[in-house]
Amino acid sequence: MTQLETVHVPLGDRAYDVVIGEGLVANAGARIAPLLGKKKRVCVLTDERVAALHLETLRAGLAQSGIEMAALALPAGEATKCWAELSRAVEWLLTEKVERGDVVVAFGGGVIGDLGGFAAAILRRGVRFVQIPTTLLAQVDSSVGGKTGINAPHGKNLIGAFHQPSLVLADVSLLGSLSPRDYHSGYGEVVKYGLLGDAEFFDWLEANGAEAAAGDVAKRIHLVKRSVEMKAEIVARDETEQGDRALLNLGHTFCHALEAATGYSARLLHGEGVAIGCALAFELSARMGLCAQEDPSRVRAHLSQMGMKTDLSDIEGELPDADGLLDLMAQDKKVKDGQLRFILARGIGEAFVTSEVPKEQVRGVLIDALAAR
Repeated sequence: MTQLETVHVPLGDRAYDVVIGEGLVANAGARIAPLLGKKKRVCVLTDERVAALHLETLRAGLAQSGIEMAALALPAGEATKCWAELSRAVEWLLTEKVERGDVVVAFGGGVIGDLGGFAAAILRRGVRFVQIPTTLLAQVDSSVGGKTGINAPHGKNLIGAFHQPSLVLADVSLLGSLSPRDYHSGYGEVVKYGLLGDAEFFDWLEANGAEAAAGDVAKRIHLVKRSVEMKAEIVARDETEQGDRALLNLGHTFCHALEAATGYSARLLHGEGVAIGCALAFELSARMGLCAQEDPSRVRAHLSQMGMKTDLSDIEGELPDADGLLDLMAQDKKVKDGQLRFILARGIGEAFVTSEVPKEQVRGVLIDALAAR
């Protein structure tokens, strides 16, 4: 096994560790066993794609420590984050007689992590859960910080709860089973961390991102660890997003509107929307005179170098006009007192939260981006 890295998320009696490395699923039992009481059994929520690839490895890894496993595989994809599948998961957990002292395992990407965590949050008013994220996006972002939930017809992640995991196991060996598109979707969130608060990390990504994408394990571990460190630092300061934590939504105001416009479908994966959103946020920042014009160009250049989506022209099919996209933005969770909050930047690594954004400036950016299609 290569080196293991551990990032501690310091939240008092809700603190936990994020363990990053190879082979963690095959040895999951040894790390989960200390969380269990006399009943050496866990219930696993996963999706059909992950189950086919990795569920038996997890079963064997738990069995090594004498832990039995029951599993429910939900359909893969963003559409699973809905009331119907949440209800199905909760009813199954109740049928499996999960008690408050038991542990639920969310074994999958961001969809399963969000839905599984929300199921654990509302089951018996809260049971513990372990995140075993299987995608890059989930390892660097959604598995850490305790945001759980499902989507509504009104918008993404509008129904949910803050419920911290008891442990996160980020096994980078699972990333080898991702398609290039799914890996790049996760990389959109990685780039976000450099852009919002660590210019040196963005420099490192420009130099090393391609090798990490090609499979360099040590670079993948560093990339995941630094992303998790940054998220953990911000979550520790602002667990329930009253202030600083909103920085983690760099690119997301645009992204969530684009996801709604594309019906949360395979036309646009979440991390692809984040990448386009970050480019648009830097474009807006430059037009408002907050950062140099070279900054949005540099952001797009790196995303292009990585073979990622960078513009609205990279989204297939029809999109609403600028006003339609602005209406979708108005449904965003970050709306406060009717004012839309944007995360803008004074430069790479210097993001900040503001409501002082003229609507006409946003409309102008969208009109030009749509015209370029």
